[in-house]
Amino acid sequence: MSHSLRVVFAGTPDFAAHALAAIHAAGFPVPLVLTQPDRPAGRGMKLTPGAVKRFALEHGLAVDQPPSLRLDGKYPEAAAAALARLRATPCDVMVVAAYGLLLPRTVLDLPAHGCLNIHASLLPRWRGAAPIHRAIEAGDAVSGVTLMQMDAGLDTGAMIATQSVPITSTTTTARLHDALAEVGARLIVAALERLETSGALAAEPQPDAGITYAEKIAKSEAAIDWRRDAAAIARQIRAFDPFPGALSQLDGATVKFWSAQADAGTRENGPLSGIVPGDPASGHPAAAPGTILSVGADAIAIACGTGVLRVTECQKPGGKRLPVREFLAGFALRPGQRFLPTPEA
Repeated sequence: MSHSLRVVFAGTPDFAAHALAAIHAAGFPVPLVLTQPDRPAGRGMKLTPGAVKRFALEHGLAVDQPPSLRLDGKYPEAAAAALARLRATPCDVMVVAAYGLLLPRTVLDLPAHGCLNIHASLLPRWRGAAPIHRAIEAGDAVSGVTLMQMDAGLDTGAMIATQSVPITSTTTTARLHDALAEVGARLIVAALERLETSGALAAEPQPDAGITYAEKIAKSEAAIDWRRDAAAIARQIRAFDPFPGALSQLDGATVKFWSAQADAGTRENGPLSGIVPGDPASGHPAAAPGTILSVGADAIAIACGTGVLRVTECQKPGGKRLPVREFLAGFALRPGQRFLPTPEA
């Protein structure tokens, strides 16, 4: 099936590539793709294109990679050239997904139907750069995708469509990312079809209540503070999978944690269930946060500020992420050893 609605697409990573692929597969003409400049990646730090650029080139779509679209920014000449190309490109609507560059008003006003953004949260919850990570880290029970009509604010535009996705006790950022990418791709194709048919999209303003901001993830946040509650640390581990990972120091070595559960406090879940460090009834003496309480083939039990964390997947320096049984074969641990609260502790 082919369509007449011309779509300029702006996006960079894999999340955005899902949407571009769906728009292209649905038959909408895409006369231009905007994506961020290639970035150094890998051990050789070679310039590497993002997922959107790779898809665009594989499918013969025109690509532009301006470092900025702001005439008053750091790259005014590059921005002017990009704006000139946009003005010369036939376009009815622009679709934006995880682009990574701010769109000035001059760009927002170029397409006849404006700019539609695919945002990975149920707005106004988690506006900003890292909505997927922050939703898991905060313990939200649900996430989702909001399709909105962009305005000059940061994720403040009126909402066109939403769809929720549950967050469970095993949901990682990687898994939620993939689920939301699929949802976003479906929502945008359906919206473009409605726009082409009716000539307009109904939208409603975001609520004033419940606004939160998802700050960009910093590598410094990867360090586990064992003084925190075990459930909070378990969420941190899931939220930071695959990036930046959750880590701690043991005898000078950095160990990453990829899968863990807070102890449920019942005998049904294994011999460590219900253990509280320092509780005489547990049979364990008081243990400082970060102390290894037991080492088993299925889990490593570590004392936290409150509760016990049962770690089931780890990674040693220079190694791969492995189930505990395989990890222990190459990295011996024993009860009483202590992971430091932070790399500096």
